[in-house]
Amino acid sequence: MVEKSEAGPATIDEYIKAFPRDIRARLEALRAAIHEAAPEAQEKISYAMPTFFLKGNLVHFAAFKSHIGLYPAPSGIVEFAKELAPYKSAKGSVRLPLDEEPPLELVKKIVRFRAKENLAKAAGKKKR
Repeated sequence: MVEKSEAGPATIDEYIKAFPRDIRARLEALRAAIHEAAPEAQEKISYAMPTFFLKGNLVHFAAFKSHIGLYPAPSGIVEFAKELAPYKSAKGSVRLPLDEEPPLELVKKIVRFRAKENLAKAAGKKKR
């Protein structure tokens, strides 16, 4: 059950609806790419951001004044460091400029990587 907190939206739909049309379009495209790469992942709001969950947090994203932040965990940034080089990034995040189309194929690759990582980690926990 999703509970609405006073701090922000309760669903990704509510989150996206709060932005201007052009930003909504980019957020929806990002959301669709994530769904395509990990169709079994569940949507939720975590850390006040749209989040996809698959045996743990898979990836978060959030819109800001000049970029969309994508948060695929530090492993997702390290694994795709070369392809993410054109973008500002930090330990567990990358900034996708709002004045450019998001690199959806790269996002799908990152999400697939993170899904495999989460599933392998979950399988390892079950064996113990």
